[in-house]
Amino acid sequence: MVMLFREVADAMEQIESTTKRIEMTSFLTDLFRKASPAELEKLVYLLQGKVRPDYEGLEFGMADKLVLRALTDFSGFDQNTVEKIYRETGDLGSVAETLAGRKVQRKLVSRNPTLLEVYEKLYRLAKLGGKGSVTQKTSLLVSLLIDMSPKEAKYAVRTITGRLRLGIADYTILDALAQAFTGDKSNRPIIERAYNISSDLGAVARAVAEKGLNGVSDFKITVGKPVRPMLAERLTTVQEVLEKLGGEAAAEYKLDGERIQVHKYDGGIMLFSRRLENITGHYPDAIELAKRNVKAREAILEAECVAINPDTGELLPFQELMHRRRKYGVEEAMKEYPVALFFFDLLYADGMDYTQKQYVERRAALSRIIVEDERVKLVRQIVSRNPSEIESFMEEAISEGCEGLVVKDLKAPYRAGAREWSWIKLKREYKVEVADTIDLVIVGAFHGRGKRAGRYGAYLLAAYDPEEDMFRTFAKCGTGFTDEDLERFTELVDKYRIEHSHPRVDSKIEADVWVEPRIVIEIIVSEITLSPVHTCGLGLVREGSGFAGRFPKYTGKLRDDKSPEQATTVKEILEMYRSQLKKIEEEPKEAQ
Repeated sequence: MVMLFREVADAMEQIESTTKRIEMTSFLTDLFRKASPAELEKLVYLLQGKVRPDYEGLEFGMADKLVLRALTDFSGFDQNTVEKIYRETGDLGSVAETLAGRKVQRKLVSRNPTLLEVYEKLYRLAKLGGKGSVTQKTSLLVSLLIDMSPKEAKYAVRTITGRLRLGIADYTILDALAQAFTGDKSNRPIIERAYNISSDLGAVARAVAEKGLNGVSDFKITVGKPVRPMLAERLTTVQEVLEKLGGEAAAEYKLDGERIQVHKYDGGIMLFSRRLENITGHYPDAIELAKRNVKAREAILEAECVAINPDTGELLPFQELMHRRRKYGVEEAMKEYPVALFFFDLLYADGMDYTQKQYVERRAALSRIIVEDERVKLVRQIVSRNPSEIESFMEEAISEGCEGLVVKDLKAPYRAGAREWSWIKLKREYKVEVADTIDLVIVGAFHGRGKRAGRYGAYLLAAYDPEEDMFRTFAKCGTGFTDEDLERFTELVDKYRIEHSHPRVDSKIEADVWVEPRIVIEIIVSEITLSPVHTCGLGLVREGSGFAGRFPKYTGKLRDDKSPEQATTVKEILEMYRSQLKKIEEEPKEAQ
């Protein structure tokens, strides 16, 4: 049986109607079982709101005004009528649904488009570019919508505009794949491994549908396909870190730059961000450095890309590096903000998969293929079991412009996509109250007053709970924002605005406006307290209370280099809170 797009739209409606992850998984499992392997691959992409994996950089490229123009052409109504419906609903998908239900121009013979037919047109739409593409995109969208029911039109337009609002995480799709094709969700880690080393959930889905678990065993690390990065936990003291890692460990500088994945192949270099975006065009100088200083013919390596002072060679803060993340004036930015590469891990080289090897082996192999010079180096490291030695090394790192240290288990493999105690962050600020920065996700907004009237004046922020795949509220922040920040965030919030609290958001607070968990910002707080109104760590210390940030302030960093799932975790907040308690307990002893 051929899958109709109507079946996909029906399932999307079911998923949107629930906030229960078990129900979402059940709906997806039923839908997946109906699809052929070829259909399933395309279906998974569409559920992610895309037509290809992120690293291919294929976007629909249709602004709201262009979609409105297409909806006007499609419906036969005048522009004013269409814009009025948009003002009333605030959602282009709902506009498409309304217009499809009462369009003036109707085809004599209607038909039910298949999933593959809809996907093919969406793919063609995303591929269009260059001169004349605006007209072509509009015409193609009209031809797509003309055969669709109101419900189908709603979800097609939401897909194109990036506002699908289903609340489905990749983990939910992986659970459903395991249940649908192996009969047991406990097999998810095997499927997840294939996803973590390929970053292509559609291809993984097709392989599982065709061959079950045998299908994903064929997945190998491949140059040109980014590996989902391994993430670090955090602790507050060197002693705690060494105890957690079992004694001897490697301590490395934690640089204040952008983490990048470098892929070298016969024809050149590709660079990917922590979010798996292809950022090759942002760093032409980094490409030349990698070509010149990586001796392997083929390799996948991780490095910190750091802006440097062209006159002194001193490391510059992260904000300066972000000048390089712009579409235009790259040559000028490259001269003003040149970069250095500090390599810290090796995942693949000349046919050898290093992710399953111990860290000490990966580091040794990395040192053999990197030629160091003034702008290409290995991240500085010491191996020690002595807390005092690591403390001194951290002070040295801070004095050289670093954030602190990452301490690593010498025997641990590289766990792609995982956040584990094999890597532990240690920053200077842990040693003094809570001056440490925290990366949180905007999940809600509040209307501004006075000078901020007409914009959002404060934001509801959440930490990430990876165990439950939820975002739990930690702070309401309204300070530290410039007028330019407020304008920018108002636009971002409106872009990701949703009608009700997101299914992956746990909040006791009612925001004026709810937001998809997409936007990550950096804040500082003076103290972490217990609060009955926030859900971060709810019940971990006291029944009915969670953690809250006291006097939160935006630092000026929009962390668009981080995905929401890479934000500060509930566990990290707990460790920071415990660190405060220890400091309070020690103060009377010091006074004596």
